[in-house]
Amino acid sequence: MTPPADPARYKHHRFPGEIISHGVWLYYRFPLSYRDVQEIMFERGIDVTHEAIRQWCLKFGQDYANQLRHRRPQPGDKWHLDEMFLTINGERHYLWRAVDQDDHVLDILVQSRRNKHAAKKFFRQLLKGLQYVPRVIITDKLKSYGAAKREILPGVEHRQSRYLNNRCENSHRPLHANASIACRGSSPQDMPNAFCRRMAPSPNTFALDGTSCRHRRIEKR
Repeated sequence: MTPPADPARYKHHRFPGEIISHGVWLYYRFPLSYRDVQEIMFERGIDVTHEAIRQWCLKFGQDYANQLRHRRPQPGDKWHLDEMFLTINGERHYLWRAVDQDDHVLDILVQSRRNKHAAKKFFRQLLKGLQYVPRVIITDKLKSYGAAKREILPGVEHRQSRYLNNRCENSHRPLHANASIACRGSSPQDMPNAFCRRMAPSPNTFALDGTSCRHRRIEKR
C-alpha cells in the first residue's frame, strides 16, 4: 500500500509512512485484531503498540482507501451483488457487497434493512462517480433488487439466480471475518460502514488470479 505523498502528515510519528501504511494494510486486508498486527510487526523488528496501530488506522485508513479507489482500473461490466447477515451488538444488520467478473471489490455498505429502499441506496453508492453503467447485474432472488433496478438501472440486464452469484457469496467470507472482529462493541451504524469503506479497496491491490494463481497488483498511474 502506498502512503500519502504529503510527508507533513508523518511529521510527529516515530515511524515512516512505509511502516505505518503496511500496518494499516495488514489490519484491513486480513482478519486481524490490533494486537495481532502488533505481534506481526514485532516479529519483523518493529516495536509498536496496538493502540498506536489503532490510531494509524483511524488517521490514515480512509486516505489510503481513497487513493486505492482513484488508482484502480475501470471495473468490469458484469456486477455480482449480494447481501449477508452481520450481527452488531446483538442486532442483525445486512452487509451489501458488489464485485465484478474479475473479483474486484466495487463497494460495500452496511444497512439495517434489505428492502427496496436499502437496495436503491446501495445502487446509488455503486454508481457514484462512475461514467458508465454495467452491462449486466447478477443477484440472488431477493425481490428488492428487481424493484430498485427498475428505477435506478432500467436498461441494464438483470439475472437472478441462487447459483450464478456464487462469486460474490464466496468473496463475502474474508470480509465477514474482518468485520466481525472490527465491529465488536460498536454501536453506531457508521462505525462498521467506515471500516468496510476503508477495507473494500485493499483486496484489489494484492490478489490471486483464479486461473493462474499469479499475483497481480494495480499499476501506479
